[in-house]
Amino acid sequence: MITRYQTQEMNHIFTESSRFEYMLKVEIEVARAQSRRKIIPVQAYRDISKKSKIIFERIQEIEKTTKHDVIAFVSQVAETVGENGKYIHYGLTSSDVLDTALSLQMSDAFEVLKTEIKQLKLELKRLIKEHALTVCPGRTHGIFAEITTFGFKLSGFLSELIRCEERIEKAHEQFRICKLSGAVGTSAAFDLDLEKEVAKNLDLKVEPFATQVIPRDRHAEVFMSLAFLASHLERLAVELRHLQRSEVSEVIEGFTPGQKGSSAMPHKKNPISGENITGLARLIKGYAWTAMENIPLWHERDISHSSNERVIFQDSFTVTHYIVRRMKSLLNQIFIDKNRMRENTHLLGGVLYSSHLLLHLVDKHKLTREKAYELVQKAAHGLQKGEHLKDALVKNIETKKYFTAQDIKVLFSGDRYVKSIQKRMKVYGQELK
Repeated sequence: MITRYQTQEMNHIFTESSRFEYMLKVEIEVARAQSRRKIIPVQAYRDISKKSKIIFERIQEIEKTTKHDVIAFVSQVAETVGENGKYIHYGLTSSDVLDTALSLQMSDAFEVLKTEIKQLKLELKRLIKEHALTVCPGRTHGIFAEITTFGFKLSGFLSELIRCEERIEKAHEQFRICKLSGAVGTSAAFDLDLEKEVAKNLDLKVEPFATQVIPRDRHAEVFMSLAFLASHLERLAVELRHLQRSEVSEVIEGFTPGQKGSSAMPHKKNPISGENITGLARLIKGYAWTAMENIPLWHERDISHSSNERVIFQDSFTVTHYIVRRMKSLLNQIFIDKNRMRENTHLLGGVLYSSHLLLHLVDKHKLTREKAYELVQKAAHGLQKGEHLKDALVKNIETKKYFTAQDIKVLFSGDRYVKSIQKRMKVYGQELK
């Protein structure tokens, strides 16, 4: 299981002893509901509630003999309760406790993750506001396309993060499930109302048609929501890694005093955070596939899902929380080179402005689109090394009659792009709040 990437908040939730604490919480609530219905003595519930405690080392000792962790857990807790310990786990099957406890455990993990996502959103919003007017090249296929702004670029990532957050919330809600319906889900051991009462007290909902386990499509949805979030973080990490390439140099990851980028090359400042996030995102997406494989269990249940779930839940939540936090730190410390971004818009002689030159010829001079495209393309493709498109336009006999000095100034200023971006942000900016 993941250790290096554990965060303190997630680590507390996923200790082995914590898992048994969640299980004990379920057992106590079941005992309370049973005592209210006189299924077990009231004093038995009181003893279970007050005396029961987890002694992890003792559970491990018993499990060496039983080879069954739930039986070992029940036996150990019964020892701490005394005579009325015999009423612990009364009428339940192992999966009743395991699956319901897992719902509680994951609910806490979701809350930790959602808190971190909110913090990441704040970092993105800060950068969007700060760089709303920071002109930079837009690229398609890795090639210069048109002008955009860095703030607008990040707005797309924030919008995607908000959608990821919504998926996380939906996955969390549908996973708040209580299952106490017995060996094959028929509730033969006790009345349906008991399950409803326990579910309510645990802030969960009843699984209406369980087998012996909660159906694993619910679990798969959790992992898919994490995979979507991981893919989003990977996309942002890859973008920032590209922008840090030496020949681009528009952003630089934070570099702390004493940090070294290479054992052999002292000049190196590598995008290590972006690369770490990219690699770990692949792991999370792989676990989502494992969760999908857990859906088709045999008949009412088998335990083919059980072994891998003890790894993938802890690892996925731990690593997802880590890379959200790592991205937040990356954005907080990143250097944005505004001057380099603007310089890069003219790096190839201002060809990024070609679409507005085309529109100028069509709108102002009424050329056909085909003719306007031909003129601009010919000028752009014919540029000599170090030559700028605006100079080529006023020199060329075919195009100079269409462009005044004022036209050139306006068309190559980037103002039209910035104004259209500002308008779009004004119309759709509310969606980013």
